[in-house]
Amino acid sequence: MKPNRQAKILELIETKDIETQEQLLQELEACGFATTQATISRDIKELRIIKELGENGSYRYSAVPKQLESNATAKLHNIFRQCVVSCDYAQNIVVMKTMPGLASAACSAMDSMNMDMIVGTLAGDDTAFLLLRDTPSAAALCADIKKQIN
Repeated sequence: MKPNRQAKILELIETKDIETQEQLLQELEACGFATTQATISRDIKELRIIKELGENGSYRYSAVPKQLESNATAKLHNIFRQCVVSCDYAQNIVVMKTMPGLASAACSAMDSMNMDMIVGTLAGDDTAFLLLRDTPSAAALCADIKKQIN
């Protein structure tokens, strides 16, 4: 359901001048998708949809061009590599130690990667907890993080 809804959102903003979440909600409902404004808000964030100035002078939703998205992803990986100091795991929890004050940045970078194996993240000052779905996922992610930071 979610992938279909998100694909429809991208199609709608590509073909129509959608200016508000309410307008997007109405268009989705007209296409047979029953959803809420809160869900649309999360979809917009996950899809990295932005508002840009249209030809008529009003702002409309627009998908981020793939080149910009690629650059943003590269920047997030760079930030991540610079702030994470070490990584370990216990069962399905990954613990990352970061430079002081950067655990939140590391969690934000992980969240933006939209990895299905990650249930959620929690950041302190220099420590981040990542809750994963299972132990093998935690082991694999921790190994990947160690490769990135070394």
